[in-house]
Amino acid sequence: MNAELYNALLHIHSVGRWVVLLLLIFAIFNSLIAGRRPYIRTDNRLGLFNTIAADIMLVVGIVLYFVGTMGYQLIEKNGGMSVVVKDPTLRFYVLEHIIGMVIAVVLIHIGKAQGRKSISDKSKHTRTIIFYLLALLIILASIPWPFREIGVDRGWY
Repeated sequence: MNAELYNALLHIHSVGRWVVLLLLIFAIFNSLIAGRRPYIRTDNRLGLFNTIAADIMLVVGIVLYFVGTMGYQLIEKNGGMSVVVKDPTLRFYVLEHIIGMVIAVVLIHIGKAQGRKSISDKSKHTRTIIFYLLALLIILASIPWPFREIGVDRGWY
């Protein structure tokens, strides 16, 4: 993969994280203030946008994992998985980040699916809050933020 395409994908992934975070926060807030209000079309669309954005970020992330320098190539470059898991920074990029994000995307899909169940509207909102909040927490823990040792040189964007 040429450097321009790699950088474009990396920027899409960096900007996309903010889109996913904002959509999740908005969806959580929307369900929090809903109370007993019916689960309406807008709630369903917000869940749909959440899942689409998260799926796009997951696909871009998987491509970056296999063609970029911070994923699969780290395993080959450092002598195998047994070496990588002993280094906290390498382990984060090779294992923890991608596993956390896959779990978060699954939780977002489960949260979206709660709106289609034949349960009370209050239960739909409560369940979406739970699954979206869990996904948000996992995403926040799995991002290499610049204030963490793992992401010191990465910046906010």
